[in-house]
Amino acid sequence: MIVVDTSALIAIVKNEIGAFDCQEVLTRESKVLLNAATLTEALIVARGQKCLPGLTNLIDRLPITIIELDAVRAERAAVAYALFGKGFHKASLNFGDCFAYATAKEFNCPLLYVGDDFAKTDVVSAIKSSSA
Repeated sequence: MIVVDTSALIAIVKNEIGAFDCQEVLTRESKVLLNAATLTEALIVARGQKCLPGLTNLIDRLPITIIELDAVRAERAAVAYALFGKGFHKASLNFGDCFAYATAKEFNCPLLYVGDDFAKTDVVSAIKSSSA
């Protein structure tokens, strides 16, 4: 079981750097968690980058469980921002990143992401953990 971040989804859909590794991890997973706020961010980004059909197709093909947002999860994301957010930490997580981070911590599972922001936090990378 892993959590997926917007960066991984968009990388796959747009065939960006890191897409192959992300796709490899996803093909081995039987359960993928996606926070509802992360889904919202991914849909917004995909619409802006003109790849919304590709994103919805990818999401439909994956064994995704949407993690609903509630007050407790919102608080966890806010704490993540205080710890690792822009202006607070070198990781500079954005609003959407904090929901992916908090979900990975809540379910104690690796996070699938692209880029180096999450690498500056204490979350486990799904790419590194799958190759170990």
